[in-house]
Formats: sequence, C-alpha cells, structure tokens
Amino acid sequence: MKTSKLFFAALTLASFTAGAWAQTETASTAPPARPASAPAAPSTPPPVTAADVQALRDAIAAQQRQIQQLSEQLQRQQQLQQAQQAAIQAAEKAPAVATKQVAAISTEGANAITPVEPESAPAQSQNPDDNPQTFNKQLEGPLTIHFRGINITPGGYAEGAFVRRSRALAADLPTPFNSTPMPGASQGQMPEFVGSARQSKTTLFVDGRVKNVALSSYFSADFLSAAVTSNSNQTNSYSLRIRQAWGQAKFDNGWAFLAGQAWSLVTENGAGISPDDDLGRTNDARPKTIDPSYNVGFSFARQFGLRVTKSFGNTFAVAVAMENPQATLTTHGNAANFLLGSLGNSNSLNTTANYAFNPSPDIIAKAAFDPGVGHYEIFALLNRTTGRVFPCVEGFASAACGSLTAPSTVGAYNTTKTGGGFGASARWDIVHRLTFGLKGFGGSGIGRYGPAGLPDVSINADGTVRLIKNFMGLVTLEAHLTNKLDWVSYGGVEYAGRAASFDPFLNKGAGGLVGYGAPTFNNTGCHTETVPGSGGFSPGALSNCTSDTRSIIEGTGGFWYKFYNGNRGSFRVGAIYSYLSRFSWVGVGGAPYGVNNMVFLSFRYYLP
Repeated sequence: MKTSKLFFAALTLASFTAGAWAQTETASTAPPARPASAPAAPSTPPPVTAADVQALRDAIAAQQRQIQQLSEQLQRQQQLQQAQQAAIQAAEKAPAVATKQVAAISTEGANAITPVEPESAPAQSQNPDDNPQTFNKQLEGPLTIHFRGINITPGGYAEGAFVRRSRALAADLPTPFNSTPMPGASQGQMPEFVGSARQSKTTLFVDGRVKNVALSSYFSADFLSAAVTSNSNQTNSYSLRIRQAWGQAKFDNGWAFLAGQAWSLVTENGAGISPDDDLGRTNDARPKTIDPSYNVGFSFARQFGLRVTKSFGNTFAVAVAMENPQATLTTHGNAANFLLGSLGNSNSLNTTANYAFNPSPDIIAKAAFDPGVGHYEIFALLNRTTGRVFPCVEGFASAACGSLTAPSTVGAYNTTKTGGGFGASARWDIVHRLTFGLKGFGGSGIGRYGPAGLPDVSINADGTVRLIKNFMGLVTLEAHLTNKLDWVSYGGVEYAGRAASFDPFLNKGAGGLVGYGAPTFNNTGCHTETVPGSGGFSPGALSNCTSDTRSIIEGTGGFWYKFYNGNRGSFRVGAIYSYLSRFSWVGVGGAPYGVNNMVFLSFRYYLP
C-alpha cells in the first residue's frame, strides 16, 4: 500500500514538472507585445526543433531517476522494518542480549546508515501470579516451589532412633503406657531394645492467596502403622499412615475455616488458635519427646474435624469444632446384655479393632488469650455414647420378659449417655530461655484424649452405658540453654475413676459387682508368674489379676542438641529418659503396680 502511494506521488510530481517546463518554453518563444491600437496579425506555430525533443527526453529521464531513487528508498525501509522485527523477536528469546543493534537506513539521505536500538516489545499486562510470593514464613523455605500463584513446600525428617525398656512391651517407639506389666508378668522380667526409623516423617504444605483469602493445605505421614503382614524379621515393611491431611481458608477479617484430619482443638497451641504442623515449626506446644506417644498427661488427638475460628488481632481467638467421635470401653464380669459397636469392616477398617457406634460428633469449643505475657487457653468438650441394651438376656424368666425359658432380644432398646469435660492451660516464656507450662483436663468419658489410653466408659449390670470419670494433667519445663542445646522435662498423670455396679443375677443369684475398678475384683495373682504358652511367643497370662488402672504417672527429662541448623537443613541428636508407674485400683489382694524405665536416643535430619 505504501509503495503504490509513493509511486502515485512520483507520477504527480513528474506531471507538474513537465507542465511547468512546457509553459516556460512557450513564454520564451512568444513575440513581444505590440500596441493595442495595431491590429493583430495571424500567428504561426513555431516549428519543433531537435533541441526541444532532446530537452523533453532529458526531463523524463530525470523524473525516472527520481522515481527509481524513491523506489530504492522504500525497499530499504521495508528491509529495515524486517530487521527490526527480527531483532525484537531475538530480544524476547534472549533478554540478556540487550545491547544488540540493528543497522537502519536513514530516510533523510539516500546512502546514510545509522545504528539504532531495537524497538521495545509491545507492553503486556503483568500477571500477579507470575511473581513469587511468600505467604507463610514459618512453613515455607528454600525448597518452596512457586507454581501458578501457589507455593508448594515439601518437608519432613529422617530419623534413626532406639528405645531400651527395662520391662518388655513388644512395642516400637510408641509406648503403650496402660500395658505396663504387673510384677508377676513374664515380660516384666525381661528388658527389650528396639531400633526404628518408622517415625521418619514426610510433609507437604501448599498455600496461596485469592484476594482477601489465604488458602492452604497440609499433609503429613509417617510409618508407625502395622499391616497384617508387617514384621521386623528382615525388611521391616511397615505401612504408611496419615497424621494430618487438611485444607483451610483464612480470611483477612479474622475468620478461618478448616476441614480434614488435624490436631484436635483439645491440643494445646503455642499462640492463638491455628493448626500445628508436625515438625515443630509453627504454633507447637507438644512435649519435645522422642516417644511418639509424647508424655502421660498430654491431652491430644489427631482426627477428622470441621473447625471455625475467629481471631481478634493477636490477643484473643475463639473456635468451635465438630470432630470424629470414638468411645473406648473396659468392663469386667458383665453378662452379654449390651452392644456398643463391632469389629471393623474389612473394606475400610481394621478387622481386629473395636469401633463404637457413636451417634454424633464430639463438639469442642476453645478460647485462647495472648495478653503479652504468657499464653492461656480454656476449652470444653461434649460427647455422646450410645449402647443397645438387652434386658431379657439375664432376666428372661421374669414377668417383664414374658417368663421366657432362654435369653432373648425381647424388649431390647437403645440408651445414650452424654459426657464431656473442661480443660485449661497456661504457658509462660521467661527471659526467652525458660518455658513453663501447666495443663489440666477433666470430665466424664474423655479418657481417649490422653496418651495413656484409659477407658471412656464401662457397662452397668443392667447393660446401660456407664461413663468413667477421667482426669489428665501435665507440667512442662523447657530450658533453651544455648542456641544449640535445649533441656526438656515433663511430668504427667492420668486418672480413671471406679465405675462398678451390682448385678443380682451374678454367681447363680448371689450377685456381685461388675464394671471397672470394683473393690471385689481379684488381684491376688498379680505377683505370681505363670507358664508361657506353646511356641515361645506367648507369655503366660496372669490369673486372678484384674488390676484395673487407677492412675499412670510419668516423669521425663533429656536434651536435644543441634549440630547444624542452616539453609541446608538441620541435624540434631536427642537423648530422653522416662520413668513410668502404673497403679491399679484396690481389690482383693491389694493394689499392685508396675514400673518401667525407658531410655530413648534419636538422630534426625530435617529438610530445610
């Protein structure tokens, strides 16, 4: 289009030039004017000479040369544009070559050549998701991957640890506190050493932001789970288990919504109310033990929940959660006149574990205060346990059952008990080197929230549910001696009350106590060892030793030392000693108790 316009302009210029030249030639050959009074004589056209023809040819040749020059200049401009476009594309592919120039033909001189900078690429709107941002300084680090506006941070640690117990429990690193053997148990006469890497953890934290909402998700897993085929004979092929898997939406106005498996709202936080990771990087107030069961008296759970939190600045927060329920049962001497649940279904649950048929979730509410000195929490829990009662199993011959001749389901019905409790905790940091904490939690039917594993419920003689009174408490003292050395110590207790009732049908109508912790239960055999079963892997079961647990007390002390802590991760070693005592309720034969001495050693490498 530009070529045709230029060519047309050249032709127009040539036409005007030719016309001007013709008028000039005509004026130069015209005769001089005569007076007006004289009559005009008839004019004769001048003859065309060879000089006239040659002059016209020269003018046309000059115009053709000018047109040729204009055409060449247009061609050079086109080449310049092509060169500039190629330079721009090369600059986009290799931005580092910013000083490269393109030779441009000057339009003011036919042969002038001047170097010019390439034209900049057309401006494009910047996508804010293309700029890497840090959303969580505590959980993000050198390994964080920035992808399409979200940050993906892998984490975890590899651990090599061992425990040496003075009384064998046939357990890995997690201590089953309530299984501490009585004095007469054969395993109580034998120590055990267990080395393990199964507490090694893998984590993944993903976060991003959409306008005024911070979105995040966290996943954590370890190998402290045993499949049916797992053993320690050769390859130690233990299964992966989920610790946490949750997603959260946190708004700038202080509201936050969380769903998934996370630390229960019962678990103490370090500040405010927010989810805790499994590496101790954020909001962590858990005992810093090597034992994955932590310490007796530390109330916690990791379970499914839906949580709503409202934070008022950095000083006050409230939350309410709906969490997964589960009742734990211990009872003795009862007839088969009750039903609380069943073994797990093989398509999704453990077929050797008991699962209660709970009618509703556990409801937990918490308030946290951070006034500037210390961190304080108060919380409450509400739960419900349902059982099915079969009154005509024992009293089938009664008139109420229709004078039946055998146990029957006649008159079976459901009964529900409502339990729960209250808890509080306080934690102070003294001169940034000493941390002191207190926590207590008490109520009815809350035993499963303590690491000792004491029962929530027992069963009355008539088959109805009986809630057990529970209490758990923990004292914390941690000293940050240097930047590399920490001293940790904890003392905890858990308690389960008596829950016994009289059954008139027991002992052929003579009656007797059933349930939990009854004073008539037989403890006379708790100090007497029995012969093992055949095969060498069946310790003899103690006879005449009910020994329902009244309380468990544990004292723990040790240190953690960081050999290296930097941008390449962290390598640390820990050594912990624990002394454990398990006390039973008084029965016939007294109140026997068992003790255990445990030494833990751990080597860990944390990803940066």
